[in-house]
Amino acid sequence: MTGSDRPADTWVLVPGAGGEAWYWHLVVPELQRRGYAAVAVDLPAGDESAGVDEYADVVVAALAAHRERTAGGGRTFVVAQSMGGLTAPLVCARTRVDLLVLLNAMIPQPGEVPGDWWETSGFREARRAQACRDGWDIEDLFEAFMHDVPADVRAEAVRRGEPDQTGAPFASAWPLDRWPDVPTRFLQARDDRFFPVDFQRAQVAQRLGVPFDEIPGGHLVALSRPVELVDRLESFVGPGRPGGADPGSG
Repeated sequence: MTGSDRPADTWVLVPGAGGEAWYWHLVVPELQRRGYAAVAVDLPAGDESAGVDEYADVVVAALAAHRERTAGGGRTFVVAQSMGGLTAPLVCARTRVDLLVLLNAMIPQPGEVPGDWWETSGFREARRAQACRDGWDIEDLFEAFMHDVPADVRAEAVRRGEPDQTGAPFASAWPLDRWPDVPTRFLQARDDRFFPVDFQRAQVAQRLGVPFDEIPGGHLVALSRPVELVDRLESFVGPGRPGGADPGSG
């Protein structure tokens, strides 16, 4: 089999709160342009009975369906945005994944109730302090998320309306007893007004101890800087076409 005959590597894209695959709609074509396959997943965020286990089931099923359509093969990389950090490690524990990238993400701990994370992590205090230093309104969540998103994308997000997000994933203890044995990278947008970069850097050091990388942009960097985001993701794994470096080898 020649290099050009080999199957494409696949990026599985897990959204944050609201669970909309639309969040990745600018990233998917950029990945495909570079020779990757991309699977952006809609999560059952409006289902009161669905917690992180059910979210992980949906992601694993989407990946399994993709592998069946494409006869498998290639490497699999999972990217989890924000609240997606609660779900993606479960996916990695249930199916083959070659790299996990946490993007502006929450980092759960075994046995921790995600609803308690806002206090136990020090998030509220860190965000309040950052808002005071930088002079932005901590109550304006729309600007916290959208401050660097282009006007046309902001307008489309407003047109679509705010997606539902139940509290079910936050109600029960995070189910894994340890982090999955998968190479993991953490990528943080340094202009994030929701999860400040200094707070995230400390979280990664305390909870994971994996490489911490920064990129320009805000919390919704896949909407504000999709090309730069894909540039950075690709740097973690080598080219999308066969022959790239193994994840983490650089």
